[in-house]
Amino acid sequence: MTASTDETRGMRCSDAEREQVGARLHEAAGEGRLTLAEVEERLSQAYAARYRHELDVLTEDLPPARRPVTGRRDAVLRVRTHLLAFIAALLGRGGTPLAPRGRLLGLLAVLVVSAFVGAVVMSVLHGVFFEGGVEPSGFGER
Repeated sequence: MTASTDETRGMRCSDAEREQVGARLHEAAGEGRLTLAEVEERLSQAYAARYRHELDVLTEDLPPARRPVTGRRDAVLRVRTHLLAFIAALLGRGGTPLAPRGRLLGLLAVLVVSAFVGAVVMSVLHGVFFEGGVEPSGFGER
């Protein structure tokens, strides 16, 4: 039997290569280059891929991956990308959907962080941690 198909000639891809493609797709979504639906479709293809050439097709219309985080703007973009992926997973729309328990824990984490931020803001405004709180800046005074 002769091997003439791409599947037999191609080199198999690793899980790490699939993860790299997934990270690149999430990064492209964070940059506004792909919609959530496009990311979901391409991620399902990436995790189903067996050969490298199948992965190459998924990112060939995207610019090369960004350089490592070096400045504040890059850090903000990276946090935004991960936050969007986290929210998509919480909503059950990510490439790797969360189990119900993971979704519950994620929502609980969001609530705890929100409550903490709210408590800090209220304590600053009303002087719980700082004497006297924040003084009004004279807004509305004449």
